[in-house]
Amino acid sequence: MHRQLYDKLRGEILAGHLKSDTRLPPTRLMAEDLGVSRNTVITTYDALLAEGYLESRSGSGTWVATLPADAVAARNLVGSAGAPSLSSRGTRMANQPRDRTIPDHIAFHPGYPEIKGFPFSAWARLLKRHARYSHEDLYGYHWVAGLPRLQAAIADYLRGSRGVECNPEQVLVVNGAQAALDILARMLVDEGDVCWLEEPGYIGAQNAMLSAGARLVPLPVGPEGWSLDDEARPSPRLIFVTPSCQWPLGCVMRMEDRLRLLQIAERHDAWIVEDDYDSEYRFRGRPIPAMQGLDKSGRVIYLGTFAKTLFPSLRIGFIIVPPQLADGFKRVASNTGHCPSLLLQAALADFISEGYFATHLRRMRRLYAERQKLFVALCRHHLADWLTIEENDAGMQLVARFTRAFEDEALWQSAQRHGVDFSPLSRQFFSSPPQQGAILGYAGIDLKAMREAIISLRAAFVNLDSECASDQLPKSALPPRS
Repeated sequence: MHRQLYDKLRGEILAGHLKSDTRLPPTRLMAEDLGVSRNTVITTYDALLAEGYLESRSGSGTWVATLPADAVAARNLVGSAGAPSLSSRGTRMANQPRDRTIPDHIAFHPGYPEIKGFPFSAWARLLKRHARYSHEDLYGYHWVAGLPRLQAAIADYLRGSRGVECNPEQVLVVNGAQAALDILARMLVDEGDVCWLEEPGYIGAQNAMLSAGARLVPLPVGPEGWSLDDEARPSPRLIFVTPSCQWPLGCVMRMEDRLRLLQIAERHDAWIVEDDYDSEYRFRGRPIPAMQGLDKSGRVIYLGTFAKTLFPSLRIGFIIVPPQLADGFKRVASNTGHCPSLLLQAALADFISEGYFATHLRRMRRLYAERQKLFVALCRHHLADWLTIEENDAGMQLVARFTRAFEDEALWQSAQRHGVDFSPLSRQFFSSPPQQGAILGYAGIDLKAMREAIISLRAAFVNLDSECASDQLPKSALPPRS
């Protein structure tokens, strides 16, 4: 209560509504008028006196202090032309689009994992184990690059499952994949440098590179794969790819193309950033090994995240950097604050080393494979008039193509009104004329929710159909206004 009163009085003073040398009511009278205890008013007055907004005059009560004129003026200029502007980098960052989830609208947001099936009881035990651990190594500033036990667990896992060549000292633990992209863009890209990015491609990578001042050049990806002809493109400083499960199309880069891309990077003396965001979810055959394991010149930087394999709010990702860059990246992680909680890192290290992680991945692979089949069948049954969709060997989302000339942003807005979320395909383009479609995530919803969401998406299509029909009717055919 005293905080509310404090905020109100302070705001009135800064706005100039309570002018200097205005006498405030005595505390007892103010309390009676407001229907609060006198202690509430005393606490408020004391705080404002301590901060200089009020002054006490002996024998005459409490008065509004005389504040500098520019203090009140600055308060009134917030949001106006008189306020300071953002830096050019800040403006670029603030103007980038974002693709985020909405509570109670997870169907069909891409990349959203199954949450209910996560072994929270085991996770809680591991957290409790370390929360009771009083040694300072979990509660200090010591491990800015990552808890050594987690670095070792990640390195062991990647060597065995992804064919990544690394040692624990090359593992940098950060606050998720987007934090990794932010660090990489700042470390590897100067203003005006050319970055080749897949198109269609990951909007988060586009945002990070543009915010760093990069010039984006499209690396087209289609049903036949990546277009790697580099003669017509300017020489890159950085090449960003998702070779094991391309975002958003889900295709896999062939071995000959991986080797060719490594040759291109060497020829241009460029870095390759390999984003391996959900390659663990391959439903037929073994997961495709990472491209980093083929690199002999130390120019591939590998990044991954636990957001897709565990849960998004964990906010733990990792970068595998070449040995010669490890010390510099550790300093940057410390200076930028991209360091996840060591308590969470300790629990995650145990989660991996004690076998929970591998067990959870096996369960989710089976579950997502079943859900993908059901999802495609339901879409073909209920939505065949509006879209086509095909199964894929990997990933947590599928791209649907429209059978009619819809704008995916218009469909997204209609779907939002029906409680359904997805990512419009057109948002993944930054240079070429955007293609229209929907990136539909199916992994995080059970069969009942899936059916309901597909029916809701059908309603969004029907609604969009009726709006298009109304727009095309001649005025004489429209019903008269009531």
